[in-house]
Amino acid sequence: MTSALHRTIHTQADAIEAMAGADLAEPARRLRDARRVLLVGTGTSRHAADLGALLLRDAGLDAYGFAAEQFVTWGPALRPDDAVVVISHTGRTAYSRRAREVARSAGCRLLSITGERAGWPEAIVTVGPEESETYTVSYTACLAALANLAHRLGCPDVGPADLTRAARHVRAVCATHEPGAVPAPERALGLVGAGPYAVTAAEGALKIREAAGVLAEGFDAERLLHGAAVPYGPRDRLLLVAPDSDADGLVAAIGDAAAAEGVPVSVVPGVAGLHPVLAQLPVTVGLQLLADELAEVNRHDPDQVIVGAWAEESLWERGAVPSPGH
Repeated sequence: MTSALHRTIHTQADAIEAMAGADLAEPARRLRDARRVLLVGTGTSRHAADLGALLLRDAGLDAYGFAAEQFVTWGPALRPDDAVVVISHTGRTAYSRRAREVARSAGCRLLSITGERAGWPEAIVTVGPEESETYTVSYTACLAALANLAHRLGCPDVGPADLTRAARHVRAVCATHEPGAVPAPERALGLVGAGPYAVTAAEGALKIREAAGVLAEGFDAERLLHGAAVPYGPRDRLLLVAPDSDADGLVAAIGDAAAAEGVPVSVVPGVAGLHPVLAQLPVTVGLQLLADELAEVNRHDPDQVIVGAWAEESLWERGAVPSPGH
């Protein structure tokens, strides 16, 4: 039977097009002229925060991405002329809820990006609830919303027509995916990229871990070079994410070094002609399809992935907004 993950992956082009046409003039106004824009999220939403910060910096804003836990416990001192963008598909993530309250308490301009049932009044609402615990469409729709915002704030090459072209590339990836192009590793899979592709490497690794139960990790090229590559050997596989996008050639050189050490190497090509962040959309979808494929190979349920002790509510509520009087 087809997984919910598989079905949802194929809805993403439509979701991207929907966000391309969304009227986000009022949310963009909240960010305009902010001293800083701090984007906050957990897990996949953290990856969206990092790419969103790149988009907003291209629009001329002083923007930074944060993990929600880092933001609330070790983050910068906030001022009312700062803007905080909290990204949470469900609106239930403990540290993201707390980040929202931290921003409100500081009097910051507050914006959030959520799914339909989060119930946050300041939110840009993207898509309905994910059917699979391996989240996909909420991420790509969020990136499209961030691109729409950035376009309204002056970022070039991320407007509605550009997002529509990105959606066409997503459809092409879905139509042409070749099972077996990236063989399953015997032991571990490392994904490596540069710049925004490093974020996509991390997001792809997370999807593969969740969906397929494969030991996968995403790296930026410099981090992999500085010691992280040491454990990789013939039982593993290194996946180069868009090596041609790396102007310094480090990603490709790492692939050459890995091959020389007997590590199997595969390549996921980039997409030319799109803004570097929009180019992440089709590449991300290709990695989602790989995750779905490896889940089938491993007979791993990609739709129910966080189980047992990992799913205990007390664990997930750590770091939430303290109750009054506590």
